Amino acid sequence: MTYVLIGLNVLAYLGEVLRPALVDRFQMLGAGLAGPDGGHYLWQDPYPSSFHAEGVVGGEWERLLTGAFLHLPPTEGTFGILHIVMNMVSLWNLGRVVEAQLGRVRFLALYLLSALGGSVLVLLIAPDTPTVGASGAIFGLGAAYYVMARRLGADMRAVNRFIAGLLLWLLISAGLTSWQGHLGGLLAGGLVTLAYAYVPRGPRRGLLQAAACVGLLALLLVLTVGKVSGLTG
Repeated sequence: MTYVLIGLNVLAYLGEVLRPALVDRFQMLGAGLAGPDGGHYLWQDPYPSSFHAEGVVGGEWERLLTGAFLHLPPTEGTFGILHIVMNMVSLWNLGRVVEAQLGRVRFLALYLLSALGGSVLVLLIAPDTPTVGASGAIFGLGAAYYVMARRLGADMRAVNRFIAGLLLWLLISAGLTSWQGHLGGLLAGGLVTLAYAYVPRGPRRGLLQAAACVGLLALLLVLTVGKVSGLTG
């Protein structure tokens, strides 16, 4: 599944190269306005009748996930290319380890819920900020790696250094990247993996793990509905 996710990210990036407008349409955006001149404007409510809402407040809920498969386009210069390269290298390194422990289905649920958790925190804190990137999901994998290592009784010295590096990057990059997306992914991934790791063993273990994932999904949806309602009055 790790390689499938990498492939989807790469395909999405090729789509951006061929059709740059895909970024504007599918990047994560909580609340924005599209003007009659084709421009994009900051959210306000109420807004002029010649404008229309875009982003999650405009009913484009798919952005909560599609933004996690897009990256900075090549037009952003060297960093545009490095963005996807660094994320895919991180996904390859972490994904293989985490997937080997969880299996495909649980790994995919973890990845998608981490991505969604990152987007929801962006919506809650910075709804008018457009974001792209798999970083939220990758931070969720980092949290999963930490939780699993503790559960399995691994030597935590190297693991602690890894997590310290993640948290340090979260602080350093706060003004350069979407720290909300990173933190949201980290929290969601940690919660999912805690459920995976500490649900009691037994015939109902898989069902309880699935219920925990559904519960987190429901919470994220409730938070989304609440925020959208607040933004639209």
